[in-house]
Amino acid sequence: MLPPGGGLLWLGLVLGSVCASVGSAAPGNSATDALNVLLIIVDDLRPSLGCYGDKLIRSPNMDQLASHSLLFQNAFAQQAVCAPSRVSLLTGRRPDTTRLYDFNSYWRAHSGNFSTIPQYFKENGYVTMSVGKVFHPGISSNHSDDSPYSWSVPPYHPSSEKYENTKTCRGPDGELHANLLCPVDVADVPEGTLPDKQSTEQAIRLLGKMKTSASPFFLAVGYHKPHIPFRYPKEFQKLYPLENITLAPDPQVPAGLPPVAYNPWMDIRRREDVQALNLSVPYGPIPADFQRKIRQSYFACVSYLDTQVGHLLSALDDLQLASSTIVALTSDHGWALGEHGEWAKYSNFDVTTRVPLVFYVPGRTAPLPAAGDKLFPYLDPFDSISESVEPGRQAGDLVELLSLFPTLAGLAGLRVPPRCPIPSFHVELCREGRNLLKHFQFQYQESPNSTLAEGVIGTVPERAK
Repeated sequence: MLPPGGGLLWLGLVLGSVCASVGSAAPGNSATDALNVLLIIVDDLRPSLGCYGDKLIRSPNMDQLASHSLLFQNAFAQQAVCAPSRVSLLTGRRPDTTRLYDFNSYWRAHSGNFSTIPQYFKENGYVTMSVGKVFHPGISSNHSDDSPYSWSVPPYHPSSEKYENTKTCRGPDGELHANLLCPVDVADVPEGTLPDKQSTEQAIRLLGKMKTSASPFFLAVGYHKPHIPFRYPKEFQKLYPLENITLAPDPQVPAGLPPVAYNPWMDIRRREDVQALNLSVPYGPIPADFQRKIRQSYFACVSYLDTQVGHLLSALDDLQLASSTIVALTSDHGWALGEHGEWAKYSNFDVTTRVPLVFYVPGRTAPLPAAGDKLFPYLDPFDSISESVEPGRQAGDLVELLSLFPTLAGLAGLRVPPRCPIPSFHVELCREGRNLLKHFQFQYQESPNSTLAEGVIGTVPERAK
């Protein structure tokens, strides 16, 4: 783990070497006209967002991003587990190819030396940087976030993340606990900050450094929340009074459900406040009042996350990078909030596998901002007079996170990796997902709220097909 200053020192050294070779490293794409990429990966975020039609959730900054973007309504992860999903989406290979269904192997050692999205951009002249949780930490990314293959500089992890699962949650008894529900006074927690705040600050520092660079960049930012424990600034609870929180519309375990299809949510059972409920295993149920508190804290985490995305995108504007940077936002998978009696990921239900997937492409999904204009001014979720923002273009087709690799490559003007043969364990660079560029074959119009099934126009650059 690098301190912020250490990461910037590394970046300065890398920029000097990249600038000398970027011209020859990126065929068909010069450093001066290449689009940057900002990839935002959120942990355990289901599409409980205003831009996906959820009227309760206050997510004005992600909604604003969606208003300038192409939003996929039916995007799904390959598996509702962190490490397999992240390795899959970052390599463009299915878990059956990476041979990772849990957390206990590194694909380069146990499956094949598969290229990753950041590795491909790095090999094409980009400076690639990782902040926060992008790869899952541990064995599944070789305890290095796949360095040095994927990243030009050592990945950054916030120093305060080591406190996530410790006793930092003050309970009604005044003592500190390791709880599931953990609204905190940020001034009182260790280091006086939270991991996602630190990640935002570091990402903004890196953007500032890259603004003066001749090299294009690929910056991946991974946010921890709303992953459990629900540890977030306590003021966000005020956005979701308990009397406004409903229970899941389908809270019962489906009749006749095979045991293999159900997960008994053991990860939340280990939290002290859940242990105190003395729930039966495997089905519970959780008392209704505590169900509401879980849902309240998940929603509060989403709004807290939204502020961090808002600060990051506002910095992109302030640094005049919004006209030259693709922004993609997604999640590794969803999370069940009582639907089907589940309180976890680890299942194949829609609520755990469906994810948000949004692409902003300057000049294509939205007009290029005029000098001095801001596409992404920070919006305060506590502002009661803020109006809801309508999403931009939407696509209803069923798509997979496997498509992230070819789509980002094509949008950036790089050659799209070829489709994988079967089997493909011996092939380092190929992709198993479909290229989604056909959905971007339009010119921006002032009223973009129709679906892409109507009036598709425009062409895809030849090298992106």
